[in-house]
Amino acid sequence: MLRCTYVVERIDGDYALLGREDVTEPNAEPKMVARALLPPEIVEGTRLLYEYLQYSVLD
Repeated sequence: MLRCTYVVERIDGDYALLGREDVTEPNAEPKMVARALLPPEIVEGTRLLYEYLQYSVLD
């Protein structure tokens, strides 16, 4: 089971660019995810938990 945390780096129309928090690689590419798969309340800077193929907002 993959479990990781992301930060919403940028919202671009129907997509959001997510950066992994647990990856320290300086050249790591952000992950582009359709906003339909993300919680509707996200804004830039929101922290997300990904597990069981779902994203949820971390407090």
